[in-house]
Amino acid sequence: MSEKKRAAALRAVEWVRSGMTLGLGTGSTAYYAIEAIGRLVREGYDLLGVPTSKSTEKLAEKFGVPLVSLDDVNVIDVTIDGADEVDPKLRLIKGMGGALLREKIVASMSKQEIIAVDDSKLVEILGTKSPLPVEVVPFGHRKTKESIERLGCVARLRGDSVPFITDGGNYVYDCRFARIETPEDLESRLNLIPGVVENGLFIGLATRAVIGTEEGVVVIERPQA
Repeated sequence: MSEKKRAAALRAVEWVRSGMTLGLGTGSTAYYAIEAIGRLVREGYDLLGVPTSKSTEKLAEKFGVPLVSLDDVNVIDVTIDGADEVDPKLRLIKGMGGALLREKIVASMSKQEIIAVDDSKLVEILGTKSPLPVEVVPFGHRKTKESIERLGCVARLRGDSVPFITDGGNYVYDCRFARIETPEDLESRLNLIPGVVENGLFIGLATRAVIGTEEGVVVIERPQA
C-alpha cells in the first residue's frame, strides 16, 4: 500500500515547477510528496511551501522546504494532498489526519489541487468507507453533535474521553453516514449548524487525482461542469 502512495505522490510532484508557491498537505501520502519537493529544492528549484498543519510544517523543515505564511501569498500554484475517499467526480472526504480546516483553506486558494492516493480510496458513493470528519468548537460540542446526528449519521468524538485537539484548538466528530448521496447538500447543511467550524467534504476543489494502483499510476482529471 505504501508503495502505491509513494508512486502517486512522486507523480503528483511532476506538476511542480521552479518559482511556484506550493500547498503542502497532511498525511502519509503527503509525506512522500514533501520529501520529493525537498529534493527539488536541493537541486536548485525556487519553491515556497504553505503547510496545512503543524506536523507538515515540521516535515517541511526536516526536508529543507522553505515556508511562507498563507497571509503572505496571493495565490497558491499547486497543492498536493491526500484524501480518505475520492468519488468519480473528484469529490472528496478528507480530515482523518485532523487538518481539514487548514487543508480546505489552502485548497480554496490553489490554482491546482492535486490529490495523491492509492486505489483503496476510490469509492462510487462518498461515506461508504470513511466516516466524515466534522470540526467543531469545544463549547457546547455535545449539543452540536446532536444537531449533526439529526442529519442522519452517528457521530463519535475523536479521542473519546481525551478528545483529539486540532491545530485550531477544536474537536473533531467522525460522522458515520451509510452513504452520502448528495454531498453538496450535506456540506451546506453542516455549515449552517452553530458550533460547526468546517467539514471534511471537499467539493469542486480537486483538479485531478493521481492514483497508485498495482498496474501503475493513473491520473483522473475533474469532469467539466
